[in-house]
Amino acid sequence: MPGKKTLQVVVGSRVGCHEFWLAPIRDDCIIGLDLLTRWGACVDVAGPALCLDTETVALQSGRSVESQPSEARAGDNQPSSVGDPPIVPAAVPLRAPEGKIKEAVEELLQRSRQHLSPQQSGQLEQLLYEFVDILAARDEDCTQTGLVQHHIETGDAQPIRLRPHRLPLAKRQVAEDLIQAMASNGIIEPSSSPWAAPVVLVKKKGGGWRPCVDYRRLNAVTKKDSYPLPRIDDALDHVAGSSWFSSLDLRSGYWQVELTPEAKPKTAFTIGEGLWQFRVMPFGLCNAPATFERLMERVLNGIPRDRCVVYLDDLLVHASDFGGALKNLREVFSAIRQAGLRLNPAKCNLMARDTMFLGHVVSGQGVATDPGKVAAVKDWPTPTTISELRSFLGLASYYRRFVRNFASIASPLHRLTEKGRAFGWTQACDAAFQQLKMALVDAPVLAYPYPQQPFILDTDASNVGVGAVLSQVEGGAERVVAYYSCSLNRAERNYCVTRRELLAVILAVRHFRPYLLGSQFLLRTDHASLTWLLTFRQPEGQVARWLEVLQEYRFEVQHRPGHRHANADALSRRPCAEGMCRHCQRQEEREGSEPAMVVERVSGPTGLCVAAAELHSRGGGPSVTSSAGQAAGDHLFTRAQLRQQQAADPALAMVKGWLEAQQCPDWKTIAAEGPEVKVLRSQWNNLECHKGVLHRRWHAPGRGTDLLQLLVPRALRAEVLQMVHGAVGSGHYGNAKTWKRLRQRFYWPGCRQDVELHVHCCDTCTAQKGPSQRTRGPLQQYLVGAPMERVGVDVLGPFPTTDSGNRYVLVAMDYFTKWPEAYAVPDQSASTTAQKLVEEMFARFGAPGELHSDQGRNFESRLFREVCHRMGVRKTRTTPLHPQSDGLVERFNRTLATQLAILTDRHQRDWDQHLPLVLWSYRTAVQESSQCTPAALMFGRELRTPVDLVFGAPPEPEIVGGMELDYYRRLRERLQVVHDLARQAQKNAGVRQKRAYDNRCYGGTFQVGDQVWVYCPVRKRGVSPKLNSHWRGPGSVVGRLSDVVFRIRMPDGGKTVVLHKDRLAPYHPLISTGGGGGGESASAPGDGSMDNIGSVPGPSTRPEGEGRPVRSRRTPGHLRDFMLGDGVSGDT
Repeated sequence: MPGKKTLQVVVGSRVGCHEFWLAPIRDDCIIGLDLLTRWGACVDVAGPALCLDTETVALQSGRSVESQPSEARAGDNQPSSVGDPPIVPAAVPLRAPEGKIKEAVEELLQRSRQHLSPQQSGQLEQLLYEFVDILAARDEDCTQTGLVQHHIETGDAQPIRLRPHRLPLAKRQVAEDLIQAMASNGIIEPSSSPWAAPVVLVKKKGGGWRPCVDYRRLNAVTKKDSYPLPRIDDALDHVAGSSWFSSLDLRSGYWQVELTPEAKPKTAFTIGEGLWQFRVMPFGLCNAPATFERLMERVLNGIPRDRCVVYLDDLLVHASDFGGALKNLREVFSAIRQAGLRLNPAKCNLMARDTMFLGHVVSGQGVATDPGKVAAVKDWPTPTTISELRSFLGLASYYRRFVRNFASIASPLHRLTEKGRAFGWTQACDAAFQQLKMALVDAPVLAYPYPQQPFILDTDASNVGVGAVLSQVEGGAERVVAYYSCSLNRAERNYCVTRRELLAVILAVRHFRPYLLGSQFLLRTDHASLTWLLTFRQPEGQVARWLEVLQEYRFEVQHRPGHRHANADALSRRPCAEGMCRHCQRQEEREGSEPAMVVERVSGPTGLCVAAAELHSRGGGPSVTSSAGQAAGDHLFTRAQLRQQQAADPALAMVKGWLEAQQCPDWKTIAAEGPEVKVLRSQWNNLECHKGVLHRRWHAPGRGTDLLQLLVPRALRAEVLQMVHGAVGSGHYGNAKTWKRLRQRFYWPGCRQDVELHVHCCDTCTAQKGPSQRTRGPLQQYLVGAPMERVGVDVLGPFPTTDSGNRYVLVAMDYFTKWPEAYAVPDQSASTTAQKLVEEMFARFGAPGELHSDQGRNFESRLFREVCHRMGVRKTRTTPLHPQSDGLVERFNRTLATQLAILTDRHQRDWDQHLPLVLWSYRTAVQESSQCTPAALMFGRELRTPVDLVFGAPPEPEIVGGMELDYYRRLRERLQVVHDLARQAQKNAGVRQKRAYDNRCYGGTFQVGDQVWVYCPVRKRGVSPKLNSHWRGPGSVVGRLSDVVFRIRMPDGGKTVVLHKDRLAPYHPLISTGGGGGGESASAPGDGSMDNIGSVPGPSTRPEGEGRPVRSRRTPGHLRDFMLGDGVSGDT
């Protein structure tokens, strides 16, 4: 026989593969008996028809029969081509795919054949080859479906146009190549949209780069899509009882969805050159999950959920037997083909007996909980130290309300933590430990997830690991859905605290993706710096990749103190179970540092390249990124590029022409030229041209040799200044060091003045060192004329807790009489403060006309304001972080603290008992401003002191007649005289103090629209003030309330605050270097001029993460009475 071949046979709805022999048969006969036997089919010659189990296919006579099978397919109950009289069913040859898709299909088949028989494997292979057109091994092989289009509804929001992030020169060509590739594949197209978003290049896991568009500002104004997501428990109910499972994944599913014409302009982005917009749905849009769920439900609309379950991008085809599973898979493949979608064969898993779906293990035995969810607690190793035991007890105690008889079970473990007890692990301890672990992972703790209810994600990071707890509120209490814990590798342990906390969020979100994607959830952390997570400015590298992961989620960040964050904190400190783990460090006091930076200067003709190698998070070795140039070994500019840049500069092009012609022009010829040309002409003997590039020969002092300085064209001067001041390896030094660094390699006329201007306008230097030009406002006087007209209050402390439980001193002082009141209180809450003032001061002296305080949360609470309102007291406050506005009370606080320190030098737990004696002495002391004692001004008489008891009190004038009436008249006259004297003395003292204070004032005033620096000396926990920048800018003046008080809009479009002039300084934007005259030569005319300098704001290099989030946040319940802030209070 000539040979044999395996062919595909299609008869009716039955499809299969069969082996055919090629033979020259001339006699009439019926062939295919083995195939008919295999299918259980018989031939009805009278029909003629082919009878199968479930259908009958009519046979049709043909004129001739070819020995080579034809490619004809029979439809359902349609005639098939047969010979006359021979019967030969038409067969479709088995066409194997080619190229990359062939490798992908073979790999998919290899994974899926593990639990299949040869016959089942053949049927699955035939199905794949039949639907090979719906498989895509590359993104460019995908098409777009027409079932749905993604729309971006922004209402009446104004277009948001953001400046592009500055890309290193080494990445510019990479970004351009990626853009061109996406354009050629039909993913993006040129745009003229008013919208624009920046792009960040991030490294792919397998190498290469991927552009990530930052759509956070667009998402903030987008109306959220409320398309419902299916219930996870309902999906699992449909899957239960099945034994065969196939999980499917789309190839770049978002890119297979088209955008509406109105939505395309809103996705516009730029890398600095050109403006592009997406034609398909990009990653990072907040409503993308809802659109994708809507698409998948339309695609599978005719397929019931007992055959295929879909949840966002997770598809699970299932059945109770292999035949049904194959039939259901064919049905789903047909629906995907009809919708025009493509699958990713690398992420599909076909005909498995058990698989992971929505965080559960689905198998023929039913639906079980994923062991990985509770492994963090279930596999907790036996504690070997007190600290490890306390970590476990902290987690268990957090959920003690769900564990019956928790105190009895945990009592052996709690006894081990008692002070002075040696650590000894007994059988009772081990039994309690195991019982608590089982109780934590039992049903009462691990609740069933409800996607319609918001999730709560608690994350925390320690020096050794990260932990997370996913929970929901059920019945008014938090119920745990799943635990997560992961140890950190060596590189991750070197992260700073903030980066480790952000890593914990990323790992937890990835782990709980089936629950969190498409749902609103609350992210709780004990690290306050993560509250800026949604407003991070100009992210790069690893942080940019992490923030891109979070863009498709909808969540709110809430800070929670560490003592209330014990659940995630304990998981992050879970000890390592491997005894020989060389990474395990159980010293919690050890803190990591920032990723190591290896700096290398690349030698070359320009010296413009500085490369930095950064150790990234989960990779094995360092990846080299460039901060100012290309990777090591490449030059920032080739000689051809430098020649081109110099030729584009008018002054340098003119000088180069003189050098090439070897003709030095006289001064009359260049009289009409600018100062830069004249400066270069004056240094004619030092100018040289090397390989077409202009240089200046300069004798370096102290070296004994000459250096060649590159003549920098005007277009590159700003970039050179940024490299010598602020780039990696250059640092932020002053004028002298920066100038000396620049002149080693570069020169242009006026470069020294440009260096001084660049350093003076550097935002990073100003934020850290403070503005060189500051302001100080004049003294503002507030004169009062009667007792209790104005009272100042403040809280002093905390002090050591006394035996009575007091820690603070509530201080109140009358502005006119200087009469002080001080009350020892246990805390400084709003209720304690208000109650003490009403019961102690207002009840004795009456309510004051005005109550003045700082912006403490207790004084700004709703409760305190309501008390003042009901008492008829006008409440005023100081400007933020400006205690001079309440100087009377602040000065008395210092006096009070000094006197208490003298009386309680050794025994500091009874300071509240000495408080009345200090007040007594102060009330009887003559005040310099009023020349009277507070007691005389308040009561019209002096208080008796121990001096009076020893030597006797001074005699009072005798009052004759009606005692009460005469005493009242005499007291009024005495108070009138004393008050008049006090008013005059205070007025004179005020004039004298204002003259002395105003002599130290400096700086001009500010007008509406001016840009200013804002001083924010707020200390945050975990942040060293020596390494923190206290100046933020630029803010803008939006209102002038007085000569010294202004309404300021904080940087980056933040909130509006009211600040004192002392906390402001003028902001000087970075001016582009246009080539000022002068340089180093003083002989040329025009030196020192700075002509044609454009005002271009320089790039902001302020440390990331300083800006406060501009979104609104829900106030926690225990802080409902307070006005929250971080050092600058809002304009309320």
